[in-house]
Order: sequence, then C-alpha cells, then structure tokens
Amino acid sequence: MATQAHLIWDDGFTRYNFGAGHPMSPVRLDLTARLCRDFGLFDGPQVEVLAPEVASDEALARVHDEAFIAAVRAASVDPGAADPAFGLGTDDDPAFAGMHEISARIAEGTRLVAQSVWTGAASHGVNFTGGLHHAMPDRASGFCIYNDAALAISWLLENGAERVTYVDVDAHHGDGVERMFWNDPRVLTISMHETGTVLFPGTGFPRDLGGPDAEGSAINLALPPGTGDGAWLRGFHAVVPALIRAFDPQVLITQHGADSHYTDPLAHLSISVDAQRIVAQTLHDLSHEVCGGRWVALGGGGYEVVGVVPRSWTHVVATAAHRDIDVEAAVPQRWLDDVSERIGVQAPEKMGDGTSERGRIWWRSWDSGFDPENAADRAIMATREASFSLHGLDHWFD
Repeated sequence: MATQAHLIWDDGFTRYNFGAGHPMSPVRLDLTARLCRDFGLFDGPQVEVLAPEVASDEALARVHDEAFIAAVRAASVDPGAADPAFGLGTDDDPAFAGMHEISARIAEGTRLVAQSVWTGAASHGVNFTGGLHHAMPDRASGFCIYNDAALAISWLLENGAERVTYVDVDAHHGDGVERMFWNDPRVLTISMHETGTVLFPGTGFPRDLGGPDAEGSAINLALPPGTGDGAWLRGFHAVVPALIRAFDPQVLITQHGADSHYTDPLAHLSISVDAQRIVAQTLHDLSHEVCGGRWVALGGGGYEVVGVVPRSWTHVVATAAHRDIDVEAAVPQRWLDDVSERIGVQAPEKMGDGTSERGRIWWRSWDSGFDPENAADRAIMATREASFSLHGLDHWFD
C-alpha cells in the first residue's frame, strides 16, 4: 500500500543561504519545518520524511548545460571566483560555499518525490525547499540555481510519463520551467503571476503559447498589480481546471510560491494565506480527479519569511498528508514562543488571515459574465482567448 505522502526535509536544507540581508532567508525553511512538526505533520505511518542525496552531474545535465554545472561547482569551492556570465556572484544569486551540493540536494529531492508518486510508493510528494523555477539551462536566475521542477519533469518523461502538467501560482512568472519545455507537447506549463510589465522576470504574457511543435503547451495568466483574493480565485478557476482536464496529465506538479501575499515585500498582489490554501486544496483535488492522485507540490518564492511562508506551506503539507488544518486553528504556542525568542517577532496566532468564512472565500464564477471594465477580467479573457481553442475549449463557456 502506498504511503500517503513523501516529504523532503532535513535541517541541512537551511544551507541554501545567500547571506545576511538577502530576501530568500533560509529561516523560512526552518520555520516551515518547525511548524509542520508542531502540528504533527512529520509523524504517523502515512507520512515519510526523506533526506535526499546530492544529485549527480549526469542527472542535472538532463536540464542544465555541463558548463553551467561546472561553473556552479567552481563557485561552490571558491565563491570569489563566481562567473556572472552564468548568473553567479550577482546580487540576486551571490555565490556561497557549498552552493552546488545544497542546490543539487534540493533538485534531487523534487526528483525523488516525483519518482515516489510515479512508481506508486507515495500518493503525494512535497518539497517545500524546491520550486526554484527561474533557473535556466545555462545560468542561475532570480534566487534559483538548479531547476528542481524541470529535473523532476524530465525524469518523469524519461521513465514513461506521456503527459505532465506543471502549475505555478508564484507571484513571479515560472519562466525557467516554461523555457525548458517550450517546444515539448508532452508538458503543459501554466503560470498565474503578476504581469511582467511591472515584475521580474518581465515575461509570461497570454500570447506566449509554446514552440512551433507545441503550440498551447505554455499558458500564462498575467494579473494586474493589486489583484485580491476574489479576482485571483476567479482567474484561477476560469483558467486552470479546464486546461488540466483537457490535457489529462498523468502527473500534476505544482509550485506554491507564497509571494502573492499582500504583505510580501517583493511583489504587488494582495492575496491571503486563506486563498493560497484554497488553491492548494483545489489542485490536490484535481490530482485525484484527473491523474489518480499523482501530485507533487513545491515551495518557491515568498519573502515575508515569518508571518506568511511557514503558514502557507504548512497548509500545503497538511493537504498532501490528508490532514487539513482549519484557517481558524491556533498556531501552536511552542512555535510562537520560538519565533519570539529567536527572531524577536510576534507571528500570527491563527493559521489564516481572517479573510475566509469556514475556509471559504467568495469569488465570482466566470459563468457570471465578463466585465471589460475590470483589469483582472481583461487579463483572464486574454489568456482564455489565446489558449482555450488550442485545447478544444470554448473561451466563453468552458
């Protein structure tokens, strides 16, 4: 019998550390793991916590150029020798000792849980240390060294998967994963993000649809700054479920960057933890509906590292473990005390932001009609008009 969920963690993952003052502080990983433990999510016969080894260079070369891997290795030994031509030693991706080993462990963790769900060893897999979606074949980008999601997808394709869907709800466009499978009709990438007209990496527009052999394999919903829970959920439900069902994947891989939150310092969306939880639960349900529950969930961005990321990703882990946590549930006092003592911050005392009622948020179904005066509706319509017909869907009604 399959284990309910395989989870990737050990304390060594906090070595993915770009240094003091960098937005991607490893404390967000530590606090997420501690919160999961305090809710008992790492325990029980239906959950297994895995600590992966370092991915081999041969494995990484499935998605990354050998010259880039060599450059990461060199910078890992001598950070002062990092080559900016490979995106290393920059403000976004400072080199640090051991960078290759920890980045390759993160990548191997996502590949490992993808293997677990594909072989039936586990129903679901979670690697909240992963979701490093900006890494390109030939360079680091946007706080991301190796592209763990792309490595997992590549492994699945090499081991018999014929259709894989990747859904990315990070505030930033999932450009690296999209790029790596741009012309591969076996992979559907869907990214719902803040428009690239105002936010890094400046890509991911509705007419970006994939390569000549895979038109419609890339889907982009680029939302305006300030989009709140109702419009975000409306956009998600108007685009993502219909396309997943039409593509009929055998495995669903999802990236849950928490930087869509209204307090995140690097983006301009206005989403609550409550809404992030709803999207995670909906994607989980779609995995059971469409692909036999074969679901891999990843972390990603998120720079409100105490008040948002740990709660958001603990909800993802709880969903994968089939042990949902109510948004009204109290955050364990032991975790709050630890945060206060070690970091000097008063963290939120509940697992939601108070924006939902019994875990539900009102959002207007696309069936209610298109409002051309609404910027979010215009963004949703642009995505549906560009892509739905390529999947046999009607952009007005499906």
